[in-house]
Amino acid sequence: MQPFGIPVQITLQGSRRRQGRTAFPTSGKKRDTNYNDGDLADVHKKLPSSAGEDRAMLLGFAMMGFSVLMFFLLGTTILKPFLLSTWREESNCTTIHTHIMDDWLDCAFTCGVDCRGQGKFPCLQVFVNLTHSGQKALLHYNEEAVQVNSKCFYTPKCHRNRNDLLNSALDIKEFFDHKNGTPFSCFYSPDSQSEDVILLKKYDQMVIFHCLFWPSLTLLGGALIVGMVRLTQHLSLLCEKYSTAVRDEVGAKVPYVEQHRFKLWSTGRSKGRAEKS
Repeated sequence: MQPFGIPVQITLQGSRRRQGRTAFPTSGKKRDTNYNDGDLADVHKKLPSSAGEDRAMLLGFAMMGFSVLMFFLLGTTILKPFLLSTWREESNCTTIHTHIMDDWLDCAFTCGVDCRGQGKFPCLQVFVNLTHSGQKALLHYNEEAVQVNSKCFYTPKCHRNRNDLLNSALDIKEFFDHKNGTPFSCFYSPDSQSEDVILLKKYDQMVIFHCLFWPSLTLLGGALIVGMVRLTQHLSLLCEKYSTAVRDEVGAKVPYVEQHRFKLWSTGRSKGRAEKS
């Protein structure tokens, strides 16, 4: 019985060996074909982005969009008036005299939803002397005061109580009267021959700095978030591709090791039978 058993066993093992040969290289070649082309789209399908990465990307794009909107709004409402302002040069002013005009100016006020009224307010004029040129000029509170009424220092909020309007004008007049002879900072327009100067600028350099700094910081933060997520995804793809290549290389070596072991086993069996015979 033994002579018949040995060929059967060798035949079974040979068939298994041929099956193993055909199975391993085929799969190995298939893997090489899939990944040696460098197609990152196939790898990307196997590595979908996580929910955290999607939220981070959404946050980054939202921050960038919000920063662009802030640039637009702040640029049109603050930065543009600042750049178009003609009162750029700073100088020192000293009060010459102040007085309230006899003729009060007309104004309109609202006292409810359907209530409209007409009133008058006192016009306070403050004349100052520009230190750098010695020129006499009319002082205004800011740029808007010049645009609203170029004759008065400021335009108060109109209402019915004339005494309150007069008292507020007298308080400001007393303030400048006490500054008689004391220089204070003011702004004038070097490009214009106008005799108007302003006490305060509505938007100074610090306001402009904040208008540019915070939108820029938001834009940079959003771009950094998107860039970090993209970098993480790219590194994950490279890591997966490298791991797959290593697995394919190891899998391709397995059939050769099995073949070497089978040759050693066959040689040992042949020597054994020769010695017995």
